[in-house]
Amino acid sequence: MEWNKKLQNIIDYVENHLQRKEEPVSNDEIAKMAGCSFGFFQKVFSYMNGISFAEYVRSRKLTLAGYDLKSTDLRIIDISYKYGYNSPTSFTKAFQQFHGVSPKEAREKDIELAVMPKMQIEDKQKYSWKLERKPSLHLIGKTTKISCVNNEHFSKIPEFWSDCQKNGLYANLISLDRGNPKGMFGLFGYYDENSNEIEYSIMVISDADLPDGFTKIELPEATWAIFDCIGMIPLSIHKGWKYLHEEWLIKYPFKHAPCPEVEWYSDGNSYDANYLSQIWIPIIEED
Repeated sequence: MEWNKKLQNIIDYVENHLQRKEEPVSNDEIAKMAGCSFGFFQKVFSYMNGISFAEYVRSRKLTLAGYDLKSTDLRIIDISYKYGYNSPTSFTKAFQQFHGVSPKEAREKDIELAVMPKMQIEDKQKYSWKLERKPSLHLIGKTTKISCVNNEHFSKIPEFWSDCQKNGLYANLISLDRGNPKGMFGLFGYYDENSNEIEYSIMVISDADLPDGFTKIELPEATWAIFDCIGMIPLSIHKGWKYLHEEWLIKYPFKHAPCPEVEWYSDGNSYDANYLSQIWIPIIEED
C-alpha cells in the first residue's frame, strides 16, 4: 500500500479513537499500520504534511475539546481527562496556547475558537510510491561501465540492454530467474568521478552457479522507496527518474543507504502502454 493511503488510514484511526472510542492513540498500532517503526513514521508524516504527528494529534484534541465546551455540559475536568490530559491545569495551559483563551472563557463568552480540521491526504503525485523492507537479494548477471559524459548514460544503458538481447545473455538470464515475481534488475553501482563512468548491471535473482563472464551482487536487507513507472521502456523509466530528481528527492530528503539504486523490469511486454517497471531508492530508516 502506498504512503498516501497508509497515512489516510492512520488519520482515520486517530479520529476514531479521539471521537468514538475516546481511547489513547496507540503508537504500536500506528507503526503496524505504517509498516515501519513509529519514529520513522513520524519523520515521513512531517515530511509530507509540514507538521509533526504529535502536533497534529494535539491540535485535533484541542479542537474537539473546544467543540465539547461549546456544545455540551461536560465539566472542564472531564473534558481534560477525555483528551488525555493528566490534570485540568495542564489542559488549561494547552488550551490557552492553542485557542488564545482559557476553557472557562471559551464556555462563558461568545468567542471564536481555533480549529485544526481533520487532515485529508490528497494524492497529488504523478507516481505512486511505497516504502518496503526487503530481505537480502542474491543477484547474478552482466556488468559493464557506462559513460555519463553529456548524459550519455541515457542512451548507452538502453544500448546495453539491446546488446544483451542480441547476444543471448538476456535469454540466459530469463532461464536463471528465481525471483517472485520474476523480473530483471538494472543496478547503478560504483561511480568513478575521475572518468565520469558508472558501473551498470543487468541481473536477476538466482541461486544458480555463476556462468562464465557473469558477476554477482549481494544486496543487503534494506528499506526501499519503490516507485511504479507505467508505460513502454525506456520512456517511462526516464520520466520516473526525472520526477525523482526534480520533485521527490527534494520533498522527501531521506538519507540514502549505502546500496545501489535499482531499476526493476517486470516479466512482460516492455512496449505495452501498461507495462510495469519500478525504481528502487535505498533509504536509511531512522527513528
